[in-house]
Amino acid sequence: MTEPNSEPAAVAPLLGATDIRRLAEEIGVRPTKTLGQNFVIDGNTIRRIVSAAGIDPDETVLEVGPGLGSLTLGLLDAAREVVAVEIDPVLAGKLPETLRTWRPQAEERFHLVLSDAMKVTELPVEPTALVANLPYNVAVPVVLHLLQHFPGLRHGLVMVQDEVADRLAASPGSKIYGVPSVKAAWYGRMRKAGVIGMNVFWPAPKIHSGLVEFTRHEPPATHVTRDQVFAVIDAAFAQRRKTLRAALAGWAGGAVEAERCLVAAGVDPTARGEVLDIGGYVRIAEARHPAAV
Repeated sequence: MTEPNSEPAAVAPLLGATDIRRLAEEIGVRPTKTLGQNFVIDGNTIRRIVSAAGIDPDETVLEVGPGLGSLTLGLLDAAREVVAVEIDPVLAGKLPETLRTWRPQAEERFHLVLSDAMKVTELPVEPTALVANLPYNVAVPVVLHLLQHFPGLRHGLVMVQDEVADRLAASPGSKIYGVPSVKAAWYGRMRKAGVIGMNVFWPAPKIHSGLVEFTRHEPPATHVTRDQVFAVIDAAFAQRRKTLRAALAGWAGGAVEAERCLVAAGVDPTARGEVLDIGGYVRIAEARHPAAV
C-alpha cells in the first residue's frame, strides 16, 4: 500500500532583514527613538511570539504599532482577523500594499486604524486577544488603557522592555513590584513568558526585550470604582520608602484618617506598599469610601 503524502505544509514566508530595510527605504523611513520604533527582522522570532500567544484560529487579534508588518503577517496566519493600530501615517500608508504582496488572500481579514493607541476607545471589530511589540516608553499605559476599554480582550502577549516585563509580572514583596504590577493585577494574571535578544531588531536596541503573557479575570468584587482603587495605589507608591500611614496621608486627608482606613482594611499601618496585593488596595479604598446604606 502506498503511504499518504506526509510532507509538511509549506510555511508562509515572513519579512526578513533585507525585506524590512527595503520597505523602509521605499517610503523613506528611518526608525525613530521618539516613537520607540524597533522593527523585528527575524521570522523565527515572529513565529515564537505568535506561538506563545496561543491564538485560536477563530480569534480577532489587536496589534499595536504594526510598523512595516513583520508581526502582522504572522498574526494573519494564525487568527481569523487582525486589527492594527498605527500612529505613523507613513507606515500606515505602506502596510496595506505590503499585505497585498505577501498575504493577498488575507486582505479582507485585516483592519487598519490610524491613531494613537492611547486614544483608541472603539475599533471596527471587537478583539479577543492582544499581541504587540510595544514601544518601550509607553508600554505600560498602553496595556492598561486597552484592558480598560476593550473588555473582550481575554488574553494576550506583549513584547516590552525586559525590565518592564519583570515589573508587570512582579509579585507582592518583590523589590520591583510597583504601580504597573498592582494595576495590571486588577485586570488579570501577568506572567513573564521569555526574553528576546537584541539582534532580532532593526535598529538593535541596547537592552533585551521581555515577553509578558496575560489572562484576563474578573476585577475584584467591590462597591468602589477602579479609579478609587488606583488612586490608593498611586499614593502608596509615590513615596514607596514611606510607611503606608505616611504615604497615604495626602490621599486620606491626614495621617490619622490614613491609619483608620488601614486598620479597617486589616493592613498594618507601618507596612509599605510593595507588600500588598490588589485585594489589599481594594479594602483600603472601601474603608475610605464605604458603601451607601
